[in-house]
Amino acid sequence: MLSVRILTPEGTLFEGDVDSLTLPGSLGSFTVLDRHAPIISALERGKVICKSANGVDEFNVSRGFASVDNNTVSVCIEV
Repeated sequence: MLSVRILTPEGTLFEGDVDSLTLPGSLGSFTVLDRHAPIISALERGKVICKSANGVDEFNVSRGFASVDNNTVSVCIEV
């Protein structure tokens, strides 16, 4: 499980545990799974997709960045 927190300038957009997280990276879309290597990535226009046993949550992104470390993902975006 990944612990995910998605922040915007207005506040927290999403916070919870997910099985996978797909992000629109500046070099292309990529998916973060359990035990992903640490990474920091700029984000481009696209969708952030959070998949869990409860279903799928999608958020539109205009730009931002993401940090992955030790199954914790912090995403700061402009929507």
